[in-house]
Amino acid sequence: MFDSLNKYEIADHFFFKTTDNLAQVCNAPTDKVGVYLVYSLRKGKIELVYIGRSGQINSDGSLFIRKGGIKDRLVNGKRDGLLRRTFWVSEMINTNIDALDIYWYVTCDQTNNDCPKEIEEALLDTFIDIYGTRPKWNRR
Repeated sequence: MFDSLNKYEIADHFFFKTTDNLAQVCNAPTDKVGVYLVYSLRKGKIELVYIGRSGQINSDGSLFIRKGGIKDRLVNGKRDGLLRRTFWVSEMINTNIDALDIYWYVTCDQTNNDCPKEIEEALLDTFIDIYGTRPKWNRR
C-alpha cells in the first residue's frame, strides 16, 4: 500500500507490548525527522491504526528537527493530554491488542529531502482512498 516508503534507506521497526518500557524498546533516531506507521497486532490480525510524523521543513527550506527526533515524538508525544505511551497502553488493554508494530522512516538525509508533513498527508490520502476513512487513531 505504501511502496513509496521503500526509497528511504534509514528505516526500521520495533514492537511494543503493554508490559514494555516504550523508551527502551523504541529504536527510532533521536536526531532525524520522518514518518511512522503504527500497526496493531490482535489475534493474528494486523491493522494500521496510526500514521504520524516528526519534524518539518521550514518555509525557508531549513530542516526543523524536534528535540529528540522521531524517538521523542513516539515516546513523549501526547494524545488527548496523555503521554502517547499511556494512551497506547490504555487503547491496547481496552481493545485487546497484543502488541504494536511501529515502523519509522527518515525522510530527510543525504539522499532524500522530503517534508515529513507532506509524506504523512500523502500516506493518509492513500489510506483514505483505499478504506474511505482515516486510521482509527488518526483524528480530523
